[in-house]
Amino acid sequence: MPEYEPFDWYATPLYYDIIFDVDTEKEAGFLAAVWERYGKSGGRSVLEPACGTGRLLEALREREFGISGFDAEPAMVRAARERLGRGADLWEGRFEDFGRVCRGNVDLMFCLVSSFKYVLDEAGAQAHLREAADWLAMGGVYVLGLHLTDYTDRETQVERWRASRDGVRVDCTIKSWPADRKTRRERVRSRMVVRGDGGEGGVKRYESCWDFRTYGITQLRSLLRSEPRLKHVATYTFHHDIERRVRLGGEDLGVVLVLRRV
Repeated sequence: MPEYEPFDWYATPLYYDIIFDVDTEKEAGFLAAVWERYGKSGGRSVLEPACGTGRLLEALREREFGISGFDAEPAMVRAARERLGRGADLWEGRFEDFGRVCRGNVDLMFCLVSSFKYVLDEAGAQAHLREAADWLAMGGVYVLGLHLTDYTDRETQVERWRASRDGVRVDCTIKSWPADRKTRRERVRSRMVVRGDGGEGGVKRYESCWDFRTYGITQLRSLLRSEPRLKHVATYTFHHDIERRVRLGGEDLGVVLVLRRV
């Protein structure tokens, strides 16, 4: 079996960006459509927690939004600054503490790809929603995506992606093990095989492991009730189709919540 070098995949922005940039235009179009349909604040300012390399912020700036974002990983913030240049307000911050104090200036906030599940306790999750409510303008919306957990499902889940850019090809496999209902932890592993960017034999192999906090539907609803200033107004799926609204608690476990500041 080939050996994989341990790494933090957030410390390698190029490879991360190659994999996830493939859906950027679709996701940005969805976010703009959500703002048009549900936003009531009247402005066009955007904040992205866990902004990564800034791919979505760049796409929204092209749609005439004013952009800002933060990330806990310094390498990601540096990559986003290089990508976006002047006019983008970027800094280091965490989900539980955005790293700045702001009151009511943001019209659209979003976090689409389950990154919120890195917050491993209830106090931190509630703190994040409080921060979001503080930052949003009245009538502004927060678009929050996460995969819910079916605790009765004891199967291991595997997802695979392949993408290329400028001669560099990245194959990414993400594996998750059945969640522990008692601890609300889900073990996740990412493996990347990189070709065309140096390395012995032209191939690099990287492995990253972490825990996600899990949410069943009852647990998610309980969390949402903890911040009454954020009203749940719609649910979508990871298909990011503005015409494909679904019911929270239905068959789709990959949910995208639209929360409006009230």
